[in-house]
Amino acid sequence: MHIIVIGAGIVGVSCAYRLQSAGHEVALIDKGAVGMGCSFGNGGAISPDLCVPIALPGMLKRVPRWFADPLGPLVVRWSHFPSALPWMIKWIKEGRDIQKVQANSNALRALHRHALADYREMLGADYAEHIEETGQIYVWQNDRSGPVEILAKTLRERHGVKAERLNAADIQRIDPHLNPIYKNGLHFPENGHTLNPLRLVETLAEKFRMHGGRILNDELVSFSTVNGVARSAKFAKGSYDAQAFVLATGIDGARMAAQLGDAVSIQAERGYHVMLPKPEIRPAIKISNRDHMFGLTPMRDGVRISGTVEIAAATAPPNYKRAEALLTRAKEMYPSLNTEGATFWMGSRPSTPDSLPIIDRATRARNVIYAFGHGHSGLTGAPMTARLVRTLIEDTPPPIDLAPFRHSRF
Repeated sequence: MHIIVIGAGIVGVSCAYRLQSAGHEVALIDKGAVGMGCSFGNGGAISPDLCVPIALPGMLKRVPRWFADPLGPLVVRWSHFPSALPWMIKWIKEGRDIQKVQANSNALRALHRHALADYREMLGADYAEHIEETGQIYVWQNDRSGPVEILAKTLRERHGVKAERLNAADIQRIDPHLNPIYKNGLHFPENGHTLNPLRLVETLAEKFRMHGGRILNDELVSFSTVNGVARSAKFAKGSYDAQAFVLATGIDGARMAAQLGDAVSIQAERGYHVMLPKPEIRPAIKISNRDHMFGLTPMRDGVRISGTVEIAAATAPPNYKRAEALLTRAKEMYPSLNTEGATFWMGSRPSTPDSLPIIDRATRARNVIYAFGHGHSGLTGAPMTARLVRTLIEDTPPPIDLAPFRHSRF
């Protein structure tokens, strides 16, 4: 089949690679350079063990405290509040229903659990150059055994996730550079991270191109449909015919889905990062500060500090004071960090209320496949998403249940 994949982030590139490997003729089209959206700026985590949705019972109680700090883990730009309110109400409902939480957890585990194995297959001999399987740790300054943490522990145990409790001595043994104020932690030995998120995407794109794939630069405008099938896609520079289309455009997916008859709930959860090119010391392992909801990742080109959530329009100007706050918090964790040459970045995570992406057929064009809305876990969810997209295009049985990812759930 002749297939066009729209969007050249990690999800789109993974879909293009998988489809081409299955013998299809594939073109990959993006309005920007390969991997230059959230795939460029993410924290690099590849977490097969990620099975805890963000919306949980008890999480709402923490929101007022977070809102009180304009540079804290979660902030809403009040000019955007009316637009974000419907999404936020759905998020609250998802967290109040324990059955939904459990179902969302099941779907997340199924989507993520084979991520490292799938990357190993796709990257082949290049795997070790891009991915480290050194695990991840969470740390807290104080004991955290409230309802949210207890439920998260229960969900992990249900899915057989290996999570080892850490005390202060354990944490120092793993990472002696870390400030010893952290008394409690969790070690996830079966998780990993990429050493360069952008280079990972570029490498898969290069493999795709080397085997005959086309990569084009253009911006999607609309689809031309006849009798429930998309015949062509109109771009700024011209139209392209194909037998199937994959929409992997991240935050822009909701707008394009609306043209095809589907109202999906997507909110820009804007995240920031700081890149330190000459840190002098490095975390021994990818680490997440669960008191302030951000993390540090040792990468090939330095140390990346990333995280927090800013609910705002994707097009709103960045507030780099949030990045500066990340840097301040990171210095509290690693007082010897060298901040010389620090660079800041902001990107918009395409997030759904239930933490699950949309992987489904469009209502008005059954040959347009949605593959967007991965929120905080696009790097982890991309490989299985690509496998699911292939089964939708080829109309074959999927490797996991597709029902949790249907657009109709909204």
